[in-house]
Amino acid sequence: MSDGIIGILQFAIDGVTAQQNAVANNIANSATPNYTATEVSFESSLQNALDLPGPGTATTTTAPSSATPATNGNNVRLSDELVAAQADTLHYQTISESLNAQFRLIQGAAGGSYA
Repeated sequence: MSDGIIGILQFAIDGVTAQQNAVANNIANSATPNYTATEVSFESSLQNALDLPGPGTATTTTAPSSATPATNGNNVRLSDELVAAQADTLHYQTISESLNAQFRLIQGAAGGSYA
């Protein structure tokens, strides 16, 4: 991962994107028999990224959900996935606003305007 706050924010936005993709895949397969939902352990991945020095050391991991399957073998809980999708959207917006703020600071420090 790149050093500094921009590298951390970039990893964070990549992690939230991975979460959004997993949730979208789970929703798309909510009626598929024997489908096992996936989860992205983004928070632990982000903590590892903060702890590991150097570029390229951090990765976001995906794991099968441990939720109990329904009678058709599918363990997707649509209501939980919809809540997760909304939370991921809010996280993405917050992180992208933070990235934009960092770029505005760099632009201002280089003689440009902060607007």
